[in-house]
Amino acid sequence: MKLTFLVDNNSLIGSYFLAEPALSMLIEDGDKRILFDAGYSDAFLINAHRKGLDMLHLDWIVLSHGHFDHTWGLDALIRHYFEAASQNMPFSRPQMLAHPQALVTKRKGILPEIGMLIAEEKLSHQFELMLSSKPVWLSDKLVALGEIERVLDFEPPTPLGERMEESGPVADTMPDDTAMAYVTDKGLVVISGCAHAGICNTVEQAKRITGVDTVHTVLGGFHLQKAGPERINPTTDYLAALDLEGLYACHCTDLAAKISLARKCPVMEVGSGLTLEF
Repeated sequence: MKLTFLVDNNSLIGSYFLAEPALSMLIEDGDKRILFDAGYSDAFLINAHRKGLDMLHLDWIVLSHGHFDHTWGLDALIRHYFEAASQNMPFSRPQMLAHPQALVTKRKGILPEIGMLIAEEKLSHQFELMLSSKPVWLSDKLVALGEIERVLDFEPPTPLGERMEESGPVADTMPDDTAMAYVTDKGLVVISGCAHAGICNTVEQAKRITGVDTVHTVLGGFHLQKAGPERINPTTDYLAALDLEGLYACHCTDLAAKISLARKCPVMEVGSGLTLEF
Protein backbone atom coordinates (compact mmCIF):
# COMPACT_ATOMS: atom_id res chain seq x y z
CA MET A 1 0.00 0.00 0.00
CA LYS A 2 1.26 3.45 -0.93
CA LEU A 3 -0.05 6.54 0.86
CA THR A 4 0.62 10.11 -0.25
CA PHE A 5 -0.24 13.19 1.81
CA LEU A 6 -1.75 15.36 -0.95
CA VAL A 7 -2.22 18.27 1.43
CA ASP A 8 -1.46 18.96 5.08
CA ASN A 9 -0.98 22.02 7.28
CA ASN A 10 2.77 21.84 6.59
CA SER A 11 5.04 21.26 3.62
CA LEU A 12 8.29 19.35 4.03
CA ILE A 13 11.55 21.31 4.06
CA GLY A 14 13.08 21.33 0.58
CA SER A 15 9.84 20.40 -1.16
CA TYR A 16 7.58 22.65 -3.19
CA PHE A 17 4.10 21.46 -2.40
CA LEU A 18 1.24 23.65 -1.23
CA ALA A 19 0.11 23.50 2.37
CA GLU A 20 -3.17 24.61 3.94
CA PRO A 21 -4.92 23.92 7.26
CA ALA A 22 -6.64 20.87 5.85
CA LEU A 23 -6.01 17.22 4.99
CA SER A 24 -6.16 14.98 1.94
CA MET A 25 -4.45 11.67 1.16
CA LEU A 26 -4.27 9.32 -1.82
CA ILE A 27 -4.12 5.64 -0.91
CA GLU A 28 -3.10 3.11 -3.56
CA ASP A 29 -3.62 -0.55 -2.70
CA GLY A 30 -2.96 -2.81 -5.66
CA ASP A 31 -5.31 -1.65 -8.39
CA LYS A 32 -7.52 0.28 -5.94
CA ARG A 33 -7.10 4.06 -5.68
CA ILE A 34 -8.78 5.82 -2.76
CA LEU A 35 -8.96 9.55 -2.06
CA PHE A 36 -9.27 10.05 1.69
CA ASP A 37 -10.64 13.58 2.20
CA ALA A 38 -10.28 16.48 -0.21
CA GLY A 39 -8.87 19.33 1.84
CA TYR A 40 -10.22 22.87 1.77
CA SER A 41 -9.36 24.07 -1.76
CA ASP A 42 -7.77 22.85 -4.98
CA ALA A 43 -4.36 22.56 -3.27
CA PHE A 44 -4.60 18.76 -3.15
CA LEU A 45 -5.16 18.64 -6.93
CA ILE A 46 -2.23 20.97 -7.61
CA ASN A 47 0.03 18.83 -5.42
CA ALA A 48 -1.21 15.64 -7.06
CA HIS A 49 -0.29 17.10 -10.46
CA ARG A 50 3.19 17.99 -9.17
CA LYS A 51 3.56 14.40 -7.95
CA GLY A 52 2.40 13.02 -11.29
CA LEU A 53 -0.68 11.42 -9.72
CA ASP A 54 -3.80 10.81 -11.81
CA MET A 55 -6.92 12.07 -10.05
CA LEU A 56 -9.32 11.22 -12.87
CA HIS A 57 -9.30 7.51 -12.13
CA LEU A 58 -10.30 6.96 -8.52
CA ASP A 59 -12.20 3.95 -7.22
CA TRP A 60 -13.31 5.47 -3.92
CA ILE A 61 -13.60 8.81 -2.18
CA VAL A 62 -13.82 8.34 1.59
CA LEU A 63 -14.73 11.24 3.88
CA SER A 64 -13.41 11.17 7.44
CA HIS A 65 -16.17 13.60 8.49
CA GLY A 66 -18.12 16.55 7.14
CA HIS A 67 -15.98 19.56 8.11
CA PHE A 68 -14.89 22.20 5.60
CA ASP A 69 -11.15 21.43 5.83
CA HIS A 70 -11.80 17.87 4.65
CA THR A 71 -14.66 18.32 2.15
CA TRP A 72 -14.67 21.74 0.49
CA GLY A 73 -12.01 20.61 -2.01
CA LEU A 74 -14.68 18.37 -3.56
CA ASP A 75 -15.82 21.41 -5.52
CA ALA A 76 -12.41 21.49 -7.25
CA LEU A 77 -12.52 17.73 -7.90
CA ILE A 78 -15.96 18.00 -9.50
CA ARG A 79 -14.65 20.80 -11.73
CA HIS A 80 -11.67 18.59 -12.62
CA TYR A 81 -14.05 15.83 -13.75
CA PHE A 82 -16.27 18.31 -15.58
CA GLU A 83 -13.34 19.72 -17.53
CA ALA A 84 -12.19 16.21 -18.45
CA ALA A 85 -15.67 15.31 -19.69
CA SER A 86 -15.92 18.50 -21.74
CA GLN A 87 -12.67 17.54 -23.52
CA ASN A 88 -13.76 13.92 -24.04
CA MET A 89 -11.02 12.70 -21.73
CA PRO A 90 -11.54 9.34 -20.00
CA PHE A 91 -12.35 9.40 -16.28
CA SER A 92 -13.95 7.15 -13.69
CA ARG A 93 -17.07 7.65 -11.59
CA PRO A 94 -15.81 6.77 -8.11
CA GLN A 95 -17.88 5.57 -5.20
CA MET A 96 -18.10 8.01 -2.30
CA LEU A 97 -18.31 6.64 1.23
CA ALA A 98 -19.41 8.83 4.14
CA HIS A 99 -21.31 8.64 7.40
CA PRO A 100 -24.91 9.91 6.92
CA GLN A 101 -24.25 12.74 9.40
CA ALA A 102 -21.29 13.94 7.32
CA LEU A 103 -23.65 15.64 4.87
CA VAL A 104 -25.76 17.66 7.31
CA THR A 105 -25.34 21.37 7.96
CA LYS A 106 -22.86 22.18 10.70
CA ARG A 107 -22.25 25.59 12.20
CA LYS A 108 -20.20 27.21 14.93
CA GLY A 109 -20.70 30.63 16.49
CA ILE A 110 -21.03 33.27 13.78
CA LEU A 111 -19.98 30.79 11.06
CA PRO A 112 -23.20 29.76 9.29
CA GLU A 113 -21.64 26.66 7.69
CA ILE A 114 -18.58 24.64 8.65
CA GLY A 115 -19.82 21.43 7.05
CA MET A 116 -20.37 20.04 3.58
CA LEU A 117 -21.25 22.60 0.88
CA ILE A 118 -22.71 20.17 -1.66
CA ALA A 119 -26.10 18.58 -1.01
CA GLU A 120 -26.62 14.82 -1.10
CA GLU A 121 -28.69 14.92 -4.30
CA LYS A 122 -26.00 16.78 -6.24
CA LEU A 123 -23.25 14.56 -4.83
CA SER A 124 -25.18 11.54 -6.10
CA HIS A 125 -25.05 12.99 -9.63
CA GLN A 126 -21.25 13.09 -9.47
CA PHE A 127 -20.40 9.95 -7.49
CA GLU A 128 -21.87 6.57 -6.56
CA LEU A 129 -22.90 7.63 -3.09
CA MET A 130 -22.77 5.16 -0.17
CA LEU A 131 -23.83 6.50 3.23
CA SER A 132 -23.03 4.13 6.06
CA SER A 133 -22.20 4.24 9.77
CA LYS A 134 -20.93 0.65 9.53
CA PRO A 135 -17.42 -0.49 8.56
CA VAL A 136 -16.85 -1.07 4.84
CA TRP A 137 -13.96 -3.10 3.40
CA LEU A 138 -12.58 -1.33 0.31
CA SER A 139 -10.05 -4.07 -0.48
CA ASP A 140 -8.86 -7.28 1.14
CA LYS A 141 -6.64 -5.29 3.50
CA LEU A 142 -8.12 -1.78 3.69
CA VAL A 143 -11.21 -0.97 5.73
CA ALA A 144 -13.18 2.18 6.50
CA LEU A 145 -13.94 1.90 10.21
CA GLY A 146 -17.47 3.30 10.36
CA GLU A 147 -18.72 5.26 13.38
CA ILE A 148 -16.05 5.20 16.08
CA GLU A 149 -17.11 3.77 19.43
CA ARG A 150 -16.11 6.07 22.33
CA VAL A 151 -14.76 3.66 24.96
CA LEU A 152 -11.85 5.45 26.70
CA ASP A 153 -12.47 7.79 29.65
CA PHE A 154 -9.82 10.32 28.62
CA GLU A 155 -11.36 10.74 25.16
CA PRO A 156 -14.99 11.65 25.97
CA PRO A 157 -17.37 13.02 23.33
CA THR A 158 -16.65 16.73 22.98
CA PRO A 159 -19.12 18.97 21.10
CA LEU A 160 -17.79 21.23 18.36
CA GLY A 161 -20.49 23.63 17.22
CA GLU A 162 -23.92 22.39 16.21
CA ARG A 163 -25.35 20.12 13.56
CA MET A 164 -28.83 20.47 12.11
CA GLU A 165 -31.30 17.63 12.55
CA GLU A 166 -34.99 17.43 11.66
CA SER A 167 -35.85 18.43 15.23
CA GLY A 168 -33.49 21.41 15.09
CA PRO A 169 -29.88 22.16 16.07
CA VAL A 170 -28.07 19.82 18.48
CA ALA A 171 -24.58 19.93 19.97
CA ASP A 172 -22.32 18.22 17.45
CA THR A 173 -20.27 15.48 19.11
CA MET A 174 -19.16 14.41 15.62
CA PRO A 175 -20.74 10.94 15.27
CA ASP A 176 -19.66 11.12 11.61
CA ASP A 177 -15.97 11.05 12.55
CA THR A 178 -14.29 7.95 11.10
CA ALA A 179 -10.94 6.65 9.91
CA MET A 180 -9.34 3.78 7.98
CA ALA A 181 -7.06 0.85 8.77
CA TYR A 182 -4.75 -1.22 6.59
CA VAL A 183 -3.66 -4.73 7.56
CA THR A 184 0.02 -5.50 6.98
CA ASP A 185 2.13 -8.52 7.96
CA LYS A 186 3.65 -6.38 10.73
CA GLY A 187 0.35 -5.07 12.11
CA LEU A 188 -2.16 -2.31 11.46
CA VAL A 189 -1.63 1.04 9.81
CA VAL A 190 -4.30 3.32 11.30
CA ILE A 191 -5.16 6.27 9.05
CA SER A 192 -6.98 9.13 10.77
CA GLY A 193 -8.61 12.24 9.32
CA CYS A 194 -9.15 14.39 12.42
CA ALA A 195 -9.85 11.87 15.22
CA HIS A 196 -12.63 13.91 16.78
CA ALA A 197 -13.59 10.62 18.43
CA GLY A 198 -10.08 10.40 19.88
CA ILE A 199 -7.04 8.84 18.25
CA CYS A 200 -6.88 6.09 20.87
CA ASN A 201 -10.59 5.28 20.46
CA THR A 202 -9.85 5.14 16.73
CA VAL A 203 -7.04 2.62 17.22
CA GLU A 204 -9.31 0.53 19.44
CA GLN A 205 -11.96 0.56 16.71
CA ALA A 206 -9.39 -0.57 14.14
CA LYS A 207 -8.40 -3.49 16.36
CA ARG A 208 -12.04 -4.55 16.84
CA ILE A 209 -12.96 -4.36 13.17
CA THR A 210 -9.87 -6.13 11.83
CA GLY A 211 -9.28 -8.56 14.68
CA VAL A 212 -5.60 -7.52 14.66
CA ASP A 213 -4.08 -6.34 17.95
CA THR A 214 -0.62 -5.32 16.75
CA VAL A 215 -0.35 -1.73 15.48
CA HIS A 216 2.56 -0.83 13.18
CA THR A 217 1.91 2.85 12.37
CA VAL A 218 -0.60 5.55 13.30
CA LEU A 219 -0.91 8.58 11.04
CA GLY A 220 -3.10 11.58 10.31
CA GLY A 221 -4.82 14.26 12.37
CA PHE A 222 -5.08 13.52 16.10
CA HIS A 223 -7.19 16.55 17.14
CA LEU A 224 -4.79 17.47 19.90
CA GLN A 225 -4.92 21.25 20.03
CA LYS A 226 -4.39 22.98 23.36
CA ALA A 227 -4.82 19.58 24.98
CA GLY A 228 -4.42 19.60 28.75
CA PRO A 229 -2.41 17.02 30.68
CA GLU A 230 -5.58 15.05 31.43
CA ARG A 231 -5.79 14.32 27.70
CA ILE A 232 -2.25 14.40 26.34
CA ASN A 233 -0.62 12.29 29.10
CA PRO A 234 -2.86 9.20 28.81
CA THR A 235 -2.86 9.57 25.00
CA THR A 236 0.94 9.53 24.97
CA ASP A 237 1.05 6.54 27.32
CA TYR A 238 -1.49 4.63 25.23
CA LEU A 239 0.36 5.23 21.96
CA ALA A 240 3.75 4.50 23.53
CA ALA A 241 2.45 1.13 24.77
CA LEU A 242 1.69 0.14 21.15
CA ASP A 243 5.45 0.04 20.42
CA LEU A 244 4.88 1.70 17.05
CA GLU A 245 7.24 1.74 14.11
CA GLY A 246 6.12 5.29 13.29
CA LEU A 247 3.75 7.99 14.50
CA TYR A 248 2.92 10.60 11.84
CA ALA A 249 0.94 13.27 13.71
CA CYS A 250 -0.22 16.07 11.42
CA HIS A 251 -3.05 18.48 10.53
CA CYS A 252 -4.94 19.16 13.80
CA THR A 253 -2.08 18.24 16.14
CA ASP A 254 -0.31 21.28 17.58
CA LEU A 255 3.40 21.65 18.36
CA ALA A 256 2.98 21.18 22.10
CA ALA A 257 1.20 17.87 21.51
CA LYS A 258 3.88 16.67 19.10
CA ILE A 259 6.59 17.52 21.63
CA SER A 260 4.72 15.61 24.34
CA LEU A 261 4.17 12.61 22.07
CA ALA A 262 7.81 12.62 20.97
CA ARG A 263 9.00 12.08 24.54
CA LYS A 264 7.76 8.48 24.37
CA CYS A 265 6.73 7.79 20.77
CA PRO A 266 8.57 7.64 17.41
CA VAL A 267 7.12 10.89 16.02
CA MET A 268 8.06 11.37 12.35
CA GLU A 269 8.06 14.46 10.15
CA VAL A 270 5.10 14.75 7.82
CA GLY A 271 3.78 17.28 5.30
CA SER A 272 2.28 17.82 1.87
CA GLY A 273 3.91 15.59 -0.73
CA LEU A 274 5.18 12.89 1.64
CA THR A 275 4.72 9.33 0.33
CA LEU A 276 4.86 6.29 2.61
CA GLU A 277 4.82 2.64 1.56
CA PHE A 278 3.67 -0.30 3.68
